[in-house]
Amino acid sequence: MDGNTFWLALALMLVIEGLLPFISPGGWRSMFERILTLGDGQIRFFGLCSIAAGVVLLVLLG
Repeated sequence: MDGNTFWLALALMLVIEGLLPFISPGGWRSMFERILTLGDGQIRFFGLCSIAAGVVLLVLLG
């Protein structure tokens, strides 16, 4: 993997992350309000699941 691939992946991540607030700002705001009510352990669990899903995709696609 060269440096260009990293920047392309980062750019794609930013595009994907920006879709929900662009398409549905109210839904995005409501999602964050619900996230604020979660405990630290619950937020860490969702973060861990996201990391695991990303690693699995990297292994399968790489």
